[in-house]
Amino acid sequence: MSHIQKTQISTFASHIKGSITMEVTALANQLKSEGKPVIGMSAGEPDFDTPDYIKKAAIQALNEGKTKYTAAAGLPRLKEAAALKLKKDRGLDYSPNQIVISCGAKHSIFNVLMATINPGDEVIFSSPFWVSYPDQVKMLGGHSVVIETSDQTEFKISPPQLEAAITPKTKVFILNSPSNPTGVLYTKAELEGLAEVIVKHNILVISDEIYAKLVYEGEHVSIASLNPEIKALSVVVDGVSKAYSMTGWRIGYAAAPQAIATAMGRLQSHSTSNPTTPSQWASIAALEGDDAAIETMKEAFVARKAVMIKRLNNIDGITCVNPQGAFYAFPNISQLLGKTSAKGSSLQHSVAFCKALLQEELVACVPGSGFGAEGYIRLSYATSMDAINTALDRLEAFVKGLK
Repeated sequence: MSHIQKTQISTFASHIKGSITMEVTALANQLKSEGKPVIGMSAGEPDFDTPDYIKKAAIQALNEGKTKYTAAAGLPRLKEAAALKLKKDRGLDYSPNQIVISCGAKHSIFNVLMATINPGDEVIFSSPFWVSYPDQVKMLGGHSVVIETSDQTEFKISPPQLEAAITPKTKVFILNSPSNPTGVLYTKAELEGLAEVIVKHNILVISDEIYAKLVYEGEHVSIASLNPEIKALSVVVDGVSKAYSMTGWRIGYAAAPQAIATAMGRLQSHSTSNPTTPSQWASIAALEGDDAAIETMKEAFVARKAVMIKRLNNIDGITCVNPQGAFYAFPNISQLLGKTSAKGSSLQHSVAFCKALLQEELVACVPGSGFGAEGYIRLSYATSMDAINTALDRLEAFVKGLK
């Protein structure tokens, strides 16, 4: 029997680490398998089912034999639907040829980076960041330049901070609004300030807008909609996963300047080819339909968010900024680190905090260090109100037992 040697694994693959949350997730699964009532607060997906009209469209596609290859960059009708949706919701004019349909927004972002950065190029984003940004950049030989933020600035960066981070090697700035993991939303005025810097230095901006439809306070504005100069430097990434509760269907899309869209389509033709065909037909139904299902979800998220944020801020040693979109809270637990739990666990960092909370109170959450932000944890309110209240009861009891 042959054995794979370490030298047979590529340097490329060896440098990519698994998620820092894997250890906590494995522990949660173990406890669940033992029959313990673990409450999961780490979900990155809505707890609602995919709306029936979308599922029916997929079933109809299957029954009609729509199971063959499509164009690598997606069905023309889906690209048209995405272009119309961007026009209607965000005032953005893109031709269908500028839209590339991929296997989720994560895949879209990877394709944009693959189409635009060379080894040694720098990609700027802020922390807390979505976990895949730095590893995607690393996979392509680029270098991540991280601008650190905190709850003191509502996790937002200023134009002077962005300008200070730009060097001759800067190629791309990634903007995520509303944000995962913080839920914060940039205002139009804040985006205008960042856009001036981007245009001045002629760098690209990937605007990750996957949570654009899940905004509860304020108004979502796409940076690409501000003026023609910034639009020419923007790639807008979105998808159906979050807004239509279609995470497992794996459909995202990017709207880009023509040269970038063409390059992305070529790259995708040699990797995944087209996204799953029935999922594309389901996504057509989602984008061409009304947004009533989204409004139902939003109503529930607003109520859950209010409870979670109020209760978190009432726990001694925890503070939490008000998220304006997505479905996450990102509380600051730094005052609790260095303490010892009731059962003797030393809470030296956010991973230790999450492991102890899981072992002692059966609440699963995500350590902030996974998002480049030590001293925080991420809690999802994409779960029932009963689960939220029970989990926060347990968190409060856990904190009261610290010494």
